[in-house]
Amino acid sequence: MAMLAAGVGVLERSREQVALPPWRRVRQHFPHRRLDDVEGTVRAQLHRPEIASRIRPGARVALGVGSRGIKCLQPVVRAAVAELLEQGARPFIVPAMGSHGGATAEGQRQLLATYGITEEAVGVPIRASMETVELGTVLDGVVVHFDRIAREEADVVVPVARVKPHTSFRGPIESGLHKMLGIGFGKHRGASHLHTFPIARFSELLWAVGQLVLERVPVPFGLAIVEDAYEEAAVVEAVSAERLAEREPELLLLAREWMARLPFTEADVLLVQEIGKNISGAGMDPNVTGRFGVRGVETDVRIGRLVVLDLTWETHGNACGIGVADLVTARAASKIDFIATYTNQVTAQVLDGAKLPLVAGSDQEAVAIAVRTLGQLEPERVRLAWIRNTLELGELWVTEPLWAEIRSLEHLESVEGPFPIRFDQAGQLVL
Repeated sequence: MAMLAAGVGVLERSREQVALPPWRRVRQHFPHRRLDDVEGTVRAQLHRPEIASRIRPGARVALGVGSRGIKCLQPVVRAAVAELLEQGARPFIVPAMGSHGGATAEGQRQLLATYGITEEAVGVPIRASMETVELGTVLDGVVVHFDRIAREEADVVVPVARVKPHTSFRGPIESGLHKMLGIGFGKHRGASHLHTFPIARFSELLWAVGQLVLERVPVPFGLAIVEDAYEEAAVVEAVSAERLAEREPELLLLAREWMARLPFTEADVLLVQEIGKNISGAGMDPNVTGRFGVRGVETDVRIGRLVVLDLTWETHGNACGIGVADLVTARAASKIDFIATYTNQVTAQVLDGAKLPLVAGSDQEAVAIAVRTLGQLEPERVRLAWIRNTLELGELWVTEPLWAEIRSLEHLESVEGPFPIRFDQAGQLVL
């Protein structure tokens, strides 16, 4: 860390003022698809005769809950628990998040707590363990691991997962219920093993692993969540086990169509205020930034310099994905928990995501370095944008050269500005 501080100091001393163009606050208007009553929808889904009949009175139900930052996660889980209790079942929560939470049971319990999933909040026990059992093998000798408590101490297992595009591969099955069954419930041992296989085959692999779990574990249905561009639940659906292979790809198509995007495909500099595991499994969603931690994923988004200014509090130092950035501030670098970050990236076998970019002493210095390393481009013409994170894209700041290119888009409006780009005395960006 002493060498890092010395390097930052050298950069600070060499910093020169950069004449940046003014910028303005811009708002994107995405279609609203939010469910009016999330908890009521959950209870109605679980009350459907073809779903409710699969849970007998007195059944011990292991609800699998993951580590993603789903805005409606607590109300969904709370409503599912309430409905199961009303039906006479005995539900409990099992963290189904692979190696997240530092690959420890207590770390996973604490991670759930940051999303409001505590025993006090949902009213049932949380049973966290990293122990697994082997269910069998699929494809080329892929061993399928599954949470021991869910397998041996529950009568049925119900995964609760968001369906969305994955951050590292493409296919009919990406992030969702199949992934939770294979990787989330697989804990550190299962997740590590599955990630030793080529990422290009992951869609096929997740389908095969998920189907084996459905054969060997009593999973009557899964609870799928699809969000709109504002991170609001647009679909909450109980999908029966026999329909899962058919229905999840359909939900994935909806999620891809509805996800929020930047209003441009090219920019010279993109400032990301915060990254974190609560934002994306990759820290910041490469489907938005165009920066993937693995090579070969096609994208039409081209960013010249990607700058990360901070980490979210909820990520607890896990800076997974920071390696795809070009610059990061010392403020963000000082918050990195390398054990959590390295555990996550080594398990995923995507080491590039954990590499530390060039560290700048302040926001101002990071912006100056980004702009000065764009070649012959004059600073006054820089197409620069700021976003809070890759989930919240309803509002952003863009410089005038970029606004000139996108102002004709019908779903955009200028809210205020243009104003000069300003920094405070500590070099922190002032919005």
